[in-house]
Amino acid sequence: MKARPVSSYTALVLLLVLPVIHAMGGRGRIPMNHREVEKDILDKLFERGKYDKRIRPSGVNGTIDGPTVVTINMMFRSIQTIDDVKMEYSVQLTFREEWTDERLVFDNLGGKIKYLTLTETDKVWMPDLFFKNEKVGHFHDIILPNVYLRISPNGGVLYSIRISLTLSCPMNLQLYPLDRQTCTLLLASYGWTTADLVFLWRDGDPVQITNKLHLPRFTLEKFFTDHCNSVTNTGAYSCLKVDLLFKREFSYYLLTIYIPCCMLVIVSWVSFWLDQNAVPARVSLGVTTLLTMATQTSGINQSLPPVSYTKAIDVWTGVCLTFVFGALLEFALVNYASRSDMHRERIKKQRRQWELEHQAAMEAAEQLEEAGNAFAMKPLVRNTHDHVGMDKPRQCEIHMAPPRRRCCQSWLSKFPSRSKRIDVISRITFPLVFALFNLVYWTTYLFRDEDNL
Repeated sequence: MKARPVSSYTALVLLLVLPVIHAMGGRGRIPMNHREVEKDILDKLFERGKYDKRIRPSGVNGTIDGPTVVTINMMFRSIQTIDDVKMEYSVQLTFREEWTDERLVFDNLGGKIKYLTLTETDKVWMPDLFFKNEKVGHFHDIILPNVYLRISPNGGVLYSIRISLTLSCPMNLQLYPLDRQTCTLLLASYGWTTADLVFLWRDGDPVQITNKLHLPRFTLEKFFTDHCNSVTNTGAYSCLKVDLLFKREFSYYLLTIYIPCCMLVIVSWVSFWLDQNAVPARVSLGVTTLLTMATQTSGINQSLPPVSYTKAIDVWTGVCLTFVFGALLEFALVNYASRSDMHRERIKKQRRQWELEHQAAMEAAEQLEEAGNAFAMKPLVRNTHDHVGMDKPRQCEIHMAPPRRRCCQSWLSKFPSRSKRIDVISRITFPLVFALFNLVYWTTYLFRDEDNL
């Protein structure tokens, strides 16, 4: 068989490949990439019988007797709800822990490998941290579990996970809805005492808050980090806490509670301008406003926990309900006074008619007496006390100034009936007392110090 001639393209490929094969020593093997090198490193680190995750790492600077130091930082991704009834709040956060395990030191190949990433976190020793005030919590595993573990060449371990928690938040609602609430996140060791495990906040910025954080009825004013080590009969345990200070947004309650209550109170005063004889109109107005106010008060109480102390909203709704009820009682008083005035007018009319009849009878009797004495003799001599040369006794006349009436009495005298006077007085008294209550209420609760509660 005749051999084919080698093409120029094939000759060029051979010229490029042959030096590479020669440099490899003729072994014909392609060098491993960094992923394969990482696999070999992980296999060596977690070789059976070499690494035991049941044993905690050494302390700082490799001290065997010293406690393992774990630094913590977290990022609040969102705060979903703050429930006043259940006194709890729900958060979603990225939680991170960092510590050093000298058993995991490896060669970084001259800086080519910055860290190793593990998705199977059960191969490494983990701190037994738990959230002390947790009610409900769960991990996120869509599409894959949102967790990773990084190992640095110097043995540093970084554990990061995304979790959602529902945490208890005891609240003091005495100033509700003009209050501020402090909700706490507590982290502690469950089994390791401070002699074996210590939690510390990471220097610099241990807690981050996302810029897109939005709450419907609260504003996160600030937050604080602190330690809260606890001592029990089994030992002392390391603990960290984050205090979140929330301010309640008052505009929502102003539009849904305070302004409607003010409107109901003002509507109940309309009955003071209605005629006192318009009984159906005044009764229906008073009863309607009273029932509406009672319904609104009941709805407000259903959205709050049954606490043993008085809240600011209780004072407001209670006083508004009292004003509405007082307007209804005022009509009852006006109706009673109106009937009393009618009865008094009836008695006066009867007395006036009796006096006219009595006066007519007296005049008739006098006329008969004058007619009978018409023929009687007149006296010839008149006795007089006037004597010639004697002065008449002087008589002193005392002119008494009429009593001055006060301006209020003179103004009320324009309204002859008592029922009308009650209505007129109520038109002024109710708004003035309600304005005074508003002044005292807002001054007391807006400038009240929560630390003195």
